[in-house]
Amino acid sequence: MRPSILNPLFAEASALKGVGPAVARGLARLGLNRVVDLLFHLPVAAIERFRLDALSPAYVDRIVTLMLRVVGHDSGGPRSPSRVRCVDEAGQPVTLVYFSDRGGYARKLLPVGERRLVSGRLDRYGAALQMVHPDYVLEPGSGDTVPEREPVYGLTEGIANRRMGALAQAALERAPELAEWIEPSVMSTRGWPAWRESLVRVHALDDEGPARQRLAYDELLANQLALMLVRADTRRRRGRPLPGTGKLAAALTAVLPYRPTGAQLRSVAEINGDLAQSSPMLRLLQGDVGSGKTLVALLSMLTAVESGAQAAMLAPTEILARQHAANLTALLDGLPVKVAILTGREKGKARAETLARLAAGDIDILVGTHAIFQDAVAYKDLGFVVIDEQHRFGVHQRLMLANKAEHPAHVLVMTATPIPRTLTLTVYGEMDVSRLDEMPPGRQPIDTRVVPLERLMEIYAALGRHIAGGGQAYWVCPLVEESETGDLAAAEERAASLREHYGSAIGVVHGRMKGADKDAVMAEFQAGRIRVLVATTVIEVGVDVPNATLMIIEQAERFGLAQLHQLRGRVGRGSGHSICLLLRSPTVSETARARLALMRETNDGFRIAEEDLRLRGAGEILGTRQSGEPEWRLADPVQMAELLPVARDDARLLVERDGGLSSPRGEAARTLLYLFERDAAVGLLRSG
Repeated sequence: MRPSILNPLFAEASALKGVGPAVARGLARLGLNRVVDLLFHLPVAAIERFRLDALSPAYVDRIVTLMLRVVGHDSGGPRSPSRVRCVDEAGQPVTLVYFSDRGGYARKLLPVGERRLVSGRLDRYGAALQMVHPDYVLEPGSGDTVPEREPVYGLTEGIANRRMGALAQAALERAPELAEWIEPSVMSTRGWPAWRESLVRVHALDDEGPARQRLAYDELLANQLALMLVRADTRRRRGRPLPGTGKLAAALTAVLPYRPTGAQLRSVAEINGDLAQSSPMLRLLQGDVGSGKTLVALLSMLTAVESGAQAAMLAPTEILARQHAANLTALLDGLPVKVAILTGREKGKARAETLARLAAGDIDILVGTHAIFQDAVAYKDLGFVVIDEQHRFGVHQRLMLANKAEHPAHVLVMTATPIPRTLTLTVYGEMDVSRLDEMPPGRQPIDTRVVPLERLMEIYAALGRHIAGGGQAYWVCPLVEESETGDLAAAEERAASLREHYGSAIGVVHGRMKGADKDAVMAEFQAGRIRVLVATTVIEVGVDVPNATLMIIEQAERFGLAQLHQLRGRVGRGSGHSICLLLRSPTVSETARARLALMRETNDGFRIAEEDLRLRGAGEILGTRQSGEPEWRLADPVQMAELLPVARDDARLLVERDGGLSSPRGEAARTLLYLFERDAAVGLLRSG
């Protein structure tokens, strides 16, 4: 049961003043559904405001604050902006511009002859100075002030930065003082403030370096502690050996049109060695895009089936679950292995029939989404669980699925996101690790080129030739900052432009589509009736269309290296030569140039991940927007590299020295686990 002291933080965001239905919907788009989510929605930048006594051209393109007197109004027509003519204390003119000035807002806010304290970005319009939609317009002596530094938050349509800042402050008011869970020697060595003080400092942009690092450490410590408790509990419990016979795996490999790679065979041997033990397996299978993780998982599941047990494969999305089910069914054609699928879409009689077959043992391998570990789903003899894209599922979901077995199930988790060797052991330190570091035969390197966006019409022409030659292509639209609806609009606009050139064979996929609609578009693309698939930045991982050999990523500099690598992996899945075009804006930073150059130089996801860590690109090493929300809200890759080993040692002290968190610091650590929603691990705690 969650400690009552945390209850105010886990209230719905709508409990805060000023959060009505419209604001709540906007917050939900950012995943900010509760007060604690707002608390951990940390500033991403700062606005610096320069206080001036008089206007100066030297401050053009900067945000300034100064006293102005209103001289007059020039009302705009239906399509023209309203302009407010002002002068500073020395009589120098500046114009305040308001678009869509409904109801005479500007006249009411800025009466002629009155003085106002105004803050906003100073621009030049021809030879004149202007401010478009100032951020602050305050009456002198009103008691209101304009901050010199103001935090900038990630936003969405309908929520302004000031509103987000006010909501963060409201969340802070609910944050209690909590007992310290970090080892005292770590606190003193690092010079970190207490938990609540850290939050206050970060949101106030006040000496935030140590405070932000401490909050990142809290998240890493919670994760390491949860992993350690799960691992300790798994080792304590007696599982069921699944030695297998090797017959089904041999029958499958005999009919494959290729020989598995050495890395695949090595990984299968490592997994089978674990399955043969009575200690339940907890192993990570890490492999780059296209390295053959699915075959390794299938060969391992066949070992479980040979031993008389059932296997379950959990995928993060319905598209990926259905693709896995189709691939497994095709690979197992002719073998006495029964595969079924279960997602939220299966309803009524079909669902009831699948559940009955599963309980009776008539299904050997069940593939599905989170639906496969719901209470109504019962297995006859679940022995082996495979979890794909493991960072999408928390400890709680993993335990729910593994605990559906009479004996603790063996668990294999997989990730297609390459993780630097410097991070693997610390992130997954409580798991055994198998790594696929070879690519299957026949996989050709993808030809990656960086092209300036000014050459867009040449790209259109090349795309036309590609389509005319029978090929298919992906076109990924740019990440539109702070706006999910903006991403969608960009995709729809690009699709409309492409249709003008190439007709109706253009499809669009985005994250706000219903599952059935998304599947219908993908089915048309897989069948070849859609020639170009335009996607937003939420394109699903695992989409497999061998005939699609061209990937175009617009404004590629806006993506992280991990994102670019995952997207590039959508092509190069057949025998044809594949190309990835990275379209860059005319002006990009040196870091962005280095990242795009690296993508051009190598297809090695592990090298890219190492460089992503070194360059601190925008991509998230342990998760990309393409594959859903990352597991880490506060910690970035550089902090992880530095702090994870410390957090791991700290967690081990808590578990081993304090006998299951029975000490005062251990009690505080229980609160930490709840705070970061690793609460499933709390049930595994031993009393002293």
